[in-house]
Amino acid sequence: MGIELISILGLVIMFIIASTLPINLGILGFVAAYLVGNVISGMDVKDIFGVFPADLFIILAGVTYLFAIVQSNGTIDLITHWGLKSVKGNLGLIPWIMFALSTILTSVGTLGPATVAILAPVALRFAVLYNISPLLMGIFVVQGSTAGSYSPINPIGVIVNGVLQGRNLPSDPGQLFVNALIFSVFVSLLVFVLLGGIQLFRRKSTFESNVSTESETAATDSSMVGTGLTWYRAATLMGVILIVLLTLGFNANIGFASFMVGLALAMMAPKEQSGVLERMPWSVILLISGVVTYVGVMEEIGTIDYLTDLIASIGNSMIGSLTASYVGGIVSSFASTTGILAAILPIVAPILQDPTISAIGVISAISIASIVVDLSPFSTNGALLLANVQGVAERVFFKQLLIFAVLVVAFGPAIAWFIFVFI
Repeated sequence: MGIELISILGLVIMFIIASTLPINLGILGFVAAYLVGNVISGMDVKDIFGVFPADLFIILAGVTYLFAIVQSNGTIDLITHWGLKSVKGNLGLIPWIMFALSTILTSVGTLGPATVAILAPVALRFAVLYNISPLLMGIFVVQGSTAGSYSPINPIGVIVNGVLQGRNLPSDPGQLFVNALIFSVFVSLLVFVLLGGIQLFRRKSTFESNVSTESETAATDSSMVGTGLTWYRAATLMGVILIVLLTLGFNANIGFASFMVGLALAMMAPKEQSGVLERMPWSVILLISGVVTYVGVMEEIGTIDYLTDLIASIGNSMIGSLTASYVGGIVSSFASTTGILAAILPIVAPILQDPTISAIGVISAISIASIVVDLSPFSTNGALLLANVQGVAERVFFKQLLIFAVLVVAFGPAIAWFIFVFI
């Protein structure tokens, strides 16, 4: 067996282990990078260090540090409260408000699972209080996080665009964000109609009077919890806006810019920084660093070129892009979305360089197909919904999530491919 096939087999084994056992995929990636790169292929350890994604690490650490501060000082609770107050008693708007909140939070940099963790208790509590389908509410929260996850300042968007730019592949961060938003709205509209959302507009309630109580109940344990606009939260909001301006307007490195703004906020209220570092998703940072390092080793030993030639041999970029979309969707429903994206995007380089097909369309189809399945009960988002559901048996809700996930895996990649590649 050639070294290329051994490295591919290693990648498959990594995903299988991470999907079945509570072991971080990044740790598997680092171990595999050493075994395949040094022990089997004879790479120097210094060369393995050379493929470690230092730039990506800085970006992920900086962004997540800043938004750990945003979450801990209650700014996220403030944004959530403002959104919920705007409902004004119309039950039909509740799912859309949750969708909008989820989109906003992920768009400004919050990780998708973190957004779902914040909003799922609120959304599913409202579902049981006002007799709204918990599946409908859960899907809207997750679809909102999907819509915002490819924002140029969200870690997943940063990863995708970083992988593409790092390999000189075509990229368009703004268009990818818009495409993900369009697809998520389309899916949400379909779900809204199928799960009785239209009937909600015919019902009125005393919802508005209960909003403050419910949002306070769902708040975190931060010492600054509440729904008022304090000077520190105002400064935090200005800091987030500054990050957007620096990144999009001045092409600043989002990692260093986030550290800079985060440090400024920390200096403003040093006593409120306890526990901020613990809030950072170190497991995600480790996961991405490990997978990207292993993919770098695969590239060094020629595996990426081998797979590139294999996909190019298909001879049809349309079929190749559809195949890649389904691979991303199926694997992501059981494993890490960010991990599979970091692994699969470099492999589709021949398709992206084909002038007869839309490169950003292919990227959008693969990226969306890989994240739209994250409502699976085997994924982090699905597990969060399952952990917070009320008013329905856990086994029943599990089956509902599983059926929906199967339908999304079966049709989601094809729909994304049809919209963004074929059309």
